[in-house]
Amino acid sequence: MAFSSDTEIERTTRGMIDRTLPKEGWTHEAHFAGALWLVAADFEAAQRDMPDMIRAYNESVGGVNSETEGYHETITQASLRAARHMLGSAKPDTPLYLVLQDLMASEFGRSDWLLTYWSKPVLFSVEARHEWVAPDLQPLPF
Repeated sequence: MAFSSDTEIERTTRGMIDRTLPKEGWTHEAHFAGALWLVAADFEAAQRDMPDMIRAYNESVGGVNSETEGYHETITQASLRAARHMLGSAKPDTPLYLVLQDLMASEFGRSDWLLTYWSKPVLFSVEARHEWVAPDLQPLPF
């Protein structure tokens, strides 16, 4: 799904929050849309609240949050940091959907971007799924 307005970003994020978004709408790009929307409002609140929002959403669409699937803390927190970085790099008052387009066109928009910073064993460990684990290959650039 390509977002073409801030209204679409808000609608998708609110759908995730209130668990009305269809499962197929919760794409890689939608995750970043939600991260941008929440981070633009309050980064610390996004870090605190997005984990429970995602867990609840996953369960509402029949998913599970376990040691091998569902919510992943390190991926979520790294993605929130990438969203904050992209927001901070944008000109003031840039619409979120344009920031999202830039993010998706950047290295951080690739679904495998985290493997530049984490090895697979570390990133996909149970520990990284449950809590923040710092990158083991190189530090994040932000």
